[in-house]
Amino acid sequence: MKRLLLFALGIIAVVTFSPVAAAQTSNEIKVLAGFQIEQVYSVPKEQGSWVCLTTDPKGRLITSDQYGKLYRITPGREGTPTGVETIPVEIGFAQGLLCAFDSLYVMAHEGEGRPSGLYRVRDTNRDDVFDTVTLLRPLQGAGEHGPHAVVLAPDKKSLLICCGNHTDLTPIQSSLVPQRWQEDQLLPRIWDPGGHAVGRMAPGGWIARTDPDGKSFELISAGYRNQYDMAFDPNGELFTYDSDMEWDIGTPWYRPTMVCHATSGSEFGWRSGNFRWPEYYPDSLPSVIDIGPGSPTGIVFGTGAKFPEKYQRSLFICDWSYGNIHAVHLTPKGATFQGEAELFCSAPALQAADIIIGNDGALYFVTGGRNTSSSLYRISYRGSESTAPAAPVPPTEAALLRRHLESLQTAPRDQASEVVAQAWPHLNSDDRWIRFAARTALEHQDETNWSAKVSRETEIWPILESAMGLARTNHQPLQGVALAALSRLDWKKLSDVQRLHLIRDYALLFVRSERPQPIVVPAILQQLSDKFPCGSAMVDRELCRILAAAGSPDLVPRAMKLLSAASTQEEQIHYAAMLRVCQEGWTPELRRAYFEWFVQSGNLAGGNSFNGFIKAIRDDAIAALPDADRAALNDVLILKATPSDPYAELKARPLVKEWTVADFVKTLQDDLVDRDFDNGKTLFTIAQCFKCHRMEGQGGYVGPDLAGVGRRYSREELLESLIDPNRTISDQYQSTRFLMKDGHTITGRVVNLNGNDFLVQTDMLNPSILSPVNVDQIEERTASKVSMMPEGMLNTLTKEEILDLIAYMRSGGDRSFEELKRE
Repeated sequence: MKRLLLFALGIIAVVTFSPVAAAQTSNEIKVLAGFQIEQVYSVPKEQGSWVCLTTDPKGRLITSDQYGKLYRITPGREGTPTGVETIPVEIGFAQGLLCAFDSLYVMAHEGEGRPSGLYRVRDTNRDDVFDTVTLLRPLQGAGEHGPHAVVLAPDKKSLLICCGNHTDLTPIQSSLVPQRWQEDQLLPRIWDPGGHAVGRMAPGGWIARTDPDGKSFELISAGYRNQYDMAFDPNGELFTYDSDMEWDIGTPWYRPTMVCHATSGSEFGWRSGNFRWPEYYPDSLPSVIDIGPGSPTGIVFGTGAKFPEKYQRSLFICDWSYGNIHAVHLTPKGATFQGEAELFCSAPALQAADIIIGNDGALYFVTGGRNTSSSLYRISYRGSESTAPAAPVPPTEAALLRRHLESLQTAPRDQASEVVAQAWPHLNSDDRWIRFAARTALEHQDETNWSAKVSRETEIWPILESAMGLARTNHQPLQGVALAALSRLDWKKLSDVQRLHLIRDYALLFVRSERPQPIVVPAILQQLSDKFPCGSAMVDRELCRILAAAGSPDLVPRAMKLLSAASTQEEQIHYAAMLRVCQEGWTPELRRAYFEWFVQSGNLAGGNSFNGFIKAIRDDAIAALPDADRAALNDVLILKATPSDPYAELKARPLVKEWTVADFVKTLQDDLVDRDFDNGKTLFTIAQCFKCHRMEGQGGYVGPDLAGVGRRYSREELLESLIDPNRTISDQYQSTRFLMKDGHTITGRVVNLNGNDFLVQTDMLNPSILSPVNVDQIEERTASKVSMMPEGMLNTLTKEEILDLIAYMRSGGDRSFEELKRE
């Protein structure tokens, strides 16, 4: 490695050349066919651990050590070495960089006496050396949930910055998000037992727009956990990739990493502890695609890449933990998009921290972070498809309508009548995103300008949306207007989505009223009490929540029945958490059954905070016990949960046969009709499939979501994956086999890198248990040919039971699945 000292006006910089051969591809990194990956630069330890990238006007790259300096990179090609020079300014510690407005913008974290904030770095004498640093806006936040990306707005006149949930919202001059955010949950919060984000409140992570001088800030979107980066598509639609709280895996409030369409005025529902909003809450917006557990970092659209058209339109997203780069293919869905993720590039512990499209049309990404070793990689296309620039695709009519409604958010208040006239009809849209934009526009106007319309409204959706708008105003005299409007709705005529909206409206009226009991509680009990349970899993969850908050006297026996019958641990935990606050309706038998559930909960598993949450629920329930009941239950209360074999129920069944795919060849086509849906679901539970996989919006995330498996795979392929899980293993879920120098082996899925140790998940049923594998002690590392899914799981099932299970999985949880009906 050669080193050259440069002298520029008395400032010393260091250029480092790394002799990396052209087209060098790591054998451990997999990339899609037709693409070529090469290591452009291996970062020496003294240059730190790189975590962000941007391009400068000359096509060079600029990066930052997470805990140190800035560097400028001239990528090598075809035998030309890569040049790296230190940028000689007193700024670094960046997690976001942008070259724009003849400046380098730096989202820096506190270090070396500097506060966190948005900085502007300039070359004032035009000698190609940055020489001044100006703090534009200090930001109260630091660490990996602090200030993150800075990007150029499509209008080329402003900047957008994003910050994680440990960054206080900076003083803003305006907000497209109505400034009415609250925690908005009915029951007492359980803070994370591990201490993460304790005390952090709404609005959570946020995105704001500012001018080039950083003087005026406007809030664009909020309610994130920890979105690291963001990107605009060619039509100016903004997207980000939000993180999960992996310690919550296995709980009903866990939400996976997700790609979010960050529309104007949007809210995505992050709240700390067990207060995280489910995606169906209508006062927030859902993701365009859930990715699963991971650690989101850099994202970029393929715009400008010399790639086939499909990948020019893709959103590339980095997952730091699992070593994946996904290409997310977005297709219009109403006023928003739906996404499909394709694994584009992957390797164990490939800590992809940031990703950009270079001026040469290649995709560059850098690995690093948390003091791990760094490298810069380049991915180019070498296939036969055309790489001509993709033709523009105009927005859909629905998207244009949504954007028009969003434009009303900034209308002056003296134009209220015009705003109401334009927005109100769209409260009745079938499109959730249109309704959200219309209601948000109304919420920016004084509610006295539109509250009278709520009283006269007769359509379902406008009643639900406008009542929510009134609830969120905190205007107490209008509580009665909203309640009267909701009382006109006929439960039987509502879809499940509308029922969830109705319940949420009542919940907001409850929590935002200073004294809800006199008018809100009777209304809730009158309209909702006899509806529980209704048979819809999510509706029943919310009915139980609001009836528990309202003190329904006969809720307990009904909720206990659902607790006992719950198919997934998430359902069980939900009902246990709701019941902890119930005071009425208990019998000695129900009390005992409830606390015995905690003893049996040893078979449940989840993330690092999982057991702490279960304990907190139990402690709350014990604290609420009358003294006499506590004494009567003492023998149960002193017992602790003890784990047992999760497959005990399956193993207890007698061996039927060691099934093969050939046993079903003749019958699979004709016999997969008129199957027993409920039995299939029961078998899905007995076989512990819900522990790792999702179905009907329930279950785990450590394995693939099976909701759409019936559309993606044939019956034969699905059966084969159950009988012989080792035959085909997805790259995304493939485990790694480590042969250690002392001769023993460790096999599992690499989910992180901590210092010099790989952290390996060896048991899919216990995702929080991670085994350290010291890098220096590894003799050999290979892709495992053995699936994490156990073999022989069907051998205690009869052929008819297997067909029921296959039919249930094919249906995706839809009882009306056409294929299962005889003509």
